[in-house]
Amino acid sequence: MNDPASPSSRPLPGLLAETGAMLEGHFLLSSGLHSDRYLQCALLLAHPEHARRLGRDLARLQPVRPDLVVSPALGGIVIGHEVARALGVRAFFAERQNGAMTLRRGFSLAPGEKVVVVEDVVTTGKSTGEVVALLQGLGARVVGALSIVCRSAAPPPLGVPLASLIHMPLTAVPAESCTLCRQGRPLVKPGSRTEPKP
Repeated sequence: MNDPASPSSRPLPGLLAETGAMLEGHFLLSSGLHSDRYLQCALLLAHPEHARRLGRDLARLQPVRPDLVVSPALGGIVIGHEVARALGVRAFFAERQNGAMTLRRGFSLAPGEKVVVVEDVVTTGKSTGEVVALLQGLGARVVGALSIVCRSAAPPPLGVPLASLIHMPLTAVPAESCTLCRQGRPLVKPGSRTEPKP
């Protein structure tokens, strides 16, 4: 049994704070929206014991056992691997090529394979939805999506059920509505995707 004070048993908001994964400032999200807070889950998942625990926790949320886990690169790779480990299945990742999500590196799947898409943080669901569409286009049966954090006010429409370990609505607004822009606060792009085109 876990020690109540051990990192592997502490509540997720505490782990986000302790690992420095919750950042405050003026951020450009991969969706193109602006926010005063950013979840840098790479700092949380840099701790293997946290990644292993969160992977097990997410695997428990998936009602249909998949044949395969697929994650959007880059943020979903570590947690996708840990979910796959907990489920005892393979872990692939999709990456952008010429602006579109694709499977590369010899990754291939059989038509009808059951797949769950795993991401670290979901805001608008853009990357996750693109991976869902990619897999469906390849003939896979996408049985759900999982994320550590859903930071939108309501789960985004992905065409498949989304389950998250924590629902943490955070302000995210278009640039034209951003108070921090009007205050002249420097804008930081901390994520892995290139800045969206206007």
